[in-house]
Amino acid sequence: MNADATHRPQQAVSIPFFVLGVLFCVCLIAANLLETKQVALGPLDLTAGLIVFPVSYIINDCLVEVWGYGRARLVIWMGFFMNFLFVLFGFVADLLPGAPYWQGDEGFHAVFGLAPRIAGASFLAFLVGSFLNAYVMSRMKLRHGGKRRFSLRAIVSTVVGETADSLVFFPLALGGVVPWAVMPLLMLNQIVLKTLYEILALPVTVRVVRWLKRHEGSDVVDSHISYNVFRLRF
Repeated sequence: MNADATHRPQQAVSIPFFVLGVLFCVCLIAANLLETKQVALGPLDLTAGLIVFPVSYIINDCLVEVWGYGRARLVIWMGFFMNFLFVLFGFVADLLPGAPYWQGDEGFHAVFGLAPRIAGASFLAFLVGSFLNAYVMSRMKLRHGGKRRFSLRAIVSTVVGETADSLVFFPLALGGVVPWAVMPLLMLNQIVLKTLYEILALPVTVRVVRWLKRHEGSDVVDSHISYNVFRLRF
């Protein structure tokens, strides 16, 4: 490993970084589709997006831990714009008139006819939650000297990110639709279940991070970096 690798992010984009970036975008787009299905897990009413959306936070943790906040920031913005394009294309396709023989208009609209309020709340919540997750991971790694407590960083950053995501999304998207008295419990259920998801996945996440560090020769500690979310250079 290069002696400066723990302090200076590499400029080349490697295949593992590329794959994680693509997977991050796929998870966000899949979550948009899966969110349209409501599911019941025992007494809890949830959306099917729960099975994939937390994966984006796990990838976020891996990116910050191995390549640093700057690389994670780039992937977060890429995910945002890819998600925006997907929603935009789906919205335009939903506006096009269906063929006379096609009977799937109602189902197609249910999936792709996202209300502007829902889509806007989703985009804003994603940006706030993802950047807070990356920031907490980065600052905690710097505080810990970069070598220990990855599991703790991953859990704490997820709690912060998922909490921010829920606090932004649910009031903006569902305020006045879902009773305000029910809203806190709905948000708490999402935060707890997504955090449990990350905890259960930690053994795999830890092994992936260790392999990436060995393969990439990179273990970035963000000792000198701008946390400006609009700065795309790394």
